[in-house]
Formats: sequence, structure tokens, C-alpha cells
Amino acid sequence: MELLMDPTVWVSFASLTVMEIVLGIDNIVFISVLVAGLPKQAADRARQIGLLLALVFRIILLFLIAWVIGLTQPLFTLFEHDFSWRDIILLAGGLFLIYKATHEIHGEMEDPGLTKPKNMADAAFTAVVTQIVIIDAVFSIDSIITAIGMAQHVEVMIAAVIVAMGVMYAASGPIADFVHAHPTTKMLALAFLILIGVTLVADGLGFHVPKGYIYSAMAFSVLVETFNIIVSSRRKAHKKAQGE
Repeated sequence: MELLMDPTVWVSFASLTVMEIVLGIDNIVFISVLVAGLPKQAADRARQIGLLLALVFRIILLFLIAWVIGLTQPLFTLFEHDFSWRDIILLAGGLFLIYKATHEIHGEMEDPGLTKPKNMADAAFTAVVTQIVIIDAVFSIDSIITAIGMAQHVEVMIAAVIVAMGVMYAASGPIADFVHAHPTTKMLALAFLILIGVTLVADGLGFHVPKGYIYSAMAFSVLVETFNIIVSSRRKAHKKAQGE
């Protein structure tokens, strides 16, 4: 009750929730691309299971605050840069995103619309859930470190993470449906993943790129793609009207 009556707690909760949602944009893009290749029901289940496991993982990390803080301690020095476990995790996650996005782009260009047999579809479902959890673990490191710096109470951090994950779940569905309905946006989302992957690698190597620059570029690209979709839809409607 003392926490609920403290206005500073509510301020830190609101600030942390907004920060967690902003930091979750990368994750939403990745999830939307991953589930785009699954049938509707399988895609929804993959999002539910993947995000639920990711939420559990984040809460566990919050209870292991001392261990998470220890991830920022230097392990070794290479080329005058001190590498920590955080840096190594970001490097691995960034390289995986670059590989995954490049692999998906290659698949879209070489064999678009490929229908997978059921056994392959089941394997794809398991792979999607696994990748959602793994990549969320990578994104969680910075997210949890930020939470520790912005709030003093674990209860507040957990509440903010739960709200942010709820928003992430609510947003990932419509975005995934939109990507599925407009194939050109999937290529744009894959390009975003490469950009995010490069940013993670750079961060792991000690070159911090402000998130504002990345999100501004993504927002501008989405705006341009939205105009393209509107123009394309109007042209199709005009041709259909002329045909009738």
C-alpha cells in the first residue's frame, strides 16, 4: 500500500512503462516478420507462447538484478575495448538478426510463397517460438538494465514490464496481419531487422547509436511505404471500376 500511495513510484512506473514499450519496437518488428510465414492460427499461438515465455524470462531476470548488473562488468579487453557479457550477448544477437533477415530476404527472392509440408510447418512453429524467446532475451538485457536505473522497486519494474509486454502482444498481432496482407512491407521489415542487427553489433563493439536515429529512419520508411500502399490500392480500385 505504501508504494501505491507514493507519487514518485507512479511517475517511475509511467516513465519505465513508456521506455519499455519504446524498447520493444525492435521486438515487435522481429515477431511480425517471424510469424508472417505461419498460418493464422499457428501465428497467433506462436506469438502467445513466445511472448508468455519471454515475459517469464524478463521477470526472472528482474529477480536476479545483481547477476544482471554483473553482466556489464568487463571480462576481457580487445582492441582497447572492454568486453562484458552484455557486449557478447548484443554481438551474438545482432549477428543472428543480420543472418536471419538476410536468409529471409534470400528466401523471398528465390522462392516466394513457398508452401511447406505439415511436418516442416510444425518444425517452423517450434523454431519461431524458440527464436522469439531467444531474441527477446537479447533485447531484455538492455531493457532490464534500463529498468534498474529508472526504478528502485522490483514490484514497479515487474508491473511496467507486464504492461509493456501486453502492449507488445496487442501491437504484434495487427502488425503481423498487415505484413502478411502487404508482402512489400515484409521486405521493409526485414531491412529494419538488418538495421537493428547492425546497431546491436555496433553497441556490442562500443559504438552506441542513439535509438532516436534508428526509430526516425524506420518511421520515415513506414510513412513512404504507407503512401505506396495507398496509391497502389487506389490504382487497383480505379482499374477494377474501369473494367466493370
